[in-house]
Amino acid sequence: MSSNSGDVRLWGGRFADGPAEALAKLSASVHFDWRLAPYDIAGSRAHARVLHKAGLLSEDELTRMLGGLDRLEADVADGSFVGTIADEDVHTALERGLLERLGPDLGGKLRAGRSRNDQVATLFRMYLRDHARIIGGLIADLQEALVGLAEAHPDVAMPGRTHLQHAQPVLFAHHVLAHVQALSRNAERLRQWDERTAVSPYGSGALAGSSLGLDPEAVAADLGFEGGSSANSIDGTASRDFVAEFAFITAMTGVDLSRIAEEIIIWNTKEFSFVTLHDAFSTGSSIMPQKKNPDIAELARGKSGRLVGNLTGLLTTLKALPLAYNRDLQEDKEPVFDSCDQLEILLPAFTGMMATLTVNRERMAELAPAGFSLATDIAEWLVRQGVPFRVAHEVAGECVKECERHGIELDELSDEQFAAISPHLTPEVRTVLNVPGALASRSGRGGTAPSAVAVQLAEVKADLATQRAWADAKR
Repeated sequence: MSSNSGDVRLWGGRFADGPAEALAKLSASVHFDWRLAPYDIAGSRAHARVLHKAGLLSEDELTRMLGGLDRLEADVADGSFVGTIADEDVHTALERGLLERLGPDLGGKLRAGRSRNDQVATLFRMYLRDHARIIGGLIADLQEALVGLAEAHPDVAMPGRTHLQHAQPVLFAHHVLAHVQALSRNAERLRQWDERTAVSPYGSGALAGSSLGLDPEAVAADLGFEGGSSANSIDGTASRDFVAEFAFITAMTGVDLSRIAEEIIIWNTKEFSFVTLHDAFSTGSSIMPQKKNPDIAELARGKSGRLVGNLTGLLTTLKALPLAYNRDLQEDKEPVFDSCDQLEILLPAFTGMMATLTVNRERMAELAPAGFSLATDIAEWLVRQGVPFRVAHEVAGECVKECERHGIELDELSDEQFAAISPHLTPEVRTVLNVPGALASRSGRGGTAPSAVAVQLAEVKADLATQRAWADAKR
C-alpha cells in the first residue's frame, strides 16, 4: 500500500511517487477482469485457511477474515461494491474492499504468501472451467436439436455433394448427423481440456513459491482442482496454454457452426428450397417486403471469424514470452472472455433456428438422383459382376456422356443404349438406378443406409448422455 491511505496499490512500497495518469490508464484491467471477482474471493477464503493452518492467522482472525470476505462477496453480488479504474485490477479492488470492512491490521494479513501472478492464473482457470461446462451444455442443446431433425426425417433422401456438386444420394439424417459428430469432438475437447486445466497455480507466488509454510495442495482441494497444485511454480504462473487451447476449442466450434450456417443459407434460397426458416428465427428487409433473411446463420459465419481472430491474437501475444510472468499476459483475458460471451449468445439462437426449421422433403427427394448421382452405383454394380473397377468407372462415365447428349437422367437410358455402351450393362443394372436401393446398399459402419444411420443415432445419444452429465455437474 502506498503512503496515501486512499490508495491500495499492491506494489507501491518501493516507489516514491505514484504512477503517471497515462500509465494508470494503460495498466488498468478492472473494467474487464471484474468478472473474476467471485473467484478471487473464493481463492481468498482458501488462502486464509492455509494461513491459519500455517499459524499466521489465529482462529479468531480466521473467523473474522472469512466473515469479512462473506460480506464483501454479498456486496459484490448486489452491486453495492464495485471496482473502479483507480483500483487497477480486480485483486486490488477486492483488497480495498476487504480493508474497508476489516481494517488494515487484519485485512492486510491476507496478502502474505501470494501474488497477483498466482492469483490470476488460478482464477482464470476457475472461470474458464465453469464456462466450459456452460458452453458444453449449449453444444449439447444444439446436438439434441440436430438429432431431433434426423429422427423426424428418417427416410428423407437428399443429394450428397462434394465440391458443392451432386455426388451421391444420402439420407438427410445422415447428413445432419455428420454435423453432430463434429460438434461431439468439440464437446470431447472441452472435457479433455478441463481435465488438463484442473491444476491450481495458487501457492506459486510471483514465480518461486512461498517460504511461509503454506499448503498449495489444500488450496487446490478447497477450490475444486482435482489435479492438485502446480508441479512447478514458474510454469504455474507463466503458462497460458490452457487459455490458448480453450480459445482453439471455441474457434473450432465457431468454424463448425459456420459450416452448418453456410448450408442453411444455401438451402434457404429459392433455387434450393430445401428448408424454410421459422419466422421467429429469421428477419425481413427494410426495403423488400418479400425477404426472409437467415440472419442467425449469417451472424454465425461472422462470429466464427471473430472467434478465430481471438485465437490468433492470443497466440501472437504468447509467442516469445520469456519465463516467468510478463505483463503482456494481461492481454490474455479479453479475447477469451469475448469468445465465451459470443458462443453463449450465439449457440441458443442457432439451436432455436435448427430446432424450428421446416424440411422440404419433396424438394430434397426430387433432387437426390439428379446430376447423375447414381453413376457410382452403376460402377459398383459392375464390380459386383466381376468387372475391374477401372473398366467399370469408364463405362459409368460413358453412361453419363450418353445422358448429357440426350438431356436425360441415368434411369431414362434404354436397354439398347446400355447395351451399346457395354455388353456388361444388362437390364439388371436398373436394380441400382433408384435412390432407395442406392441408400440401402451402403450399410457398412458410417454409411448412409437407414440401418447404418440408426446405429449412428444410438451412438450419438450415448455420447450426448456423457456430455450432458459432465456439463451439468457442479464443480
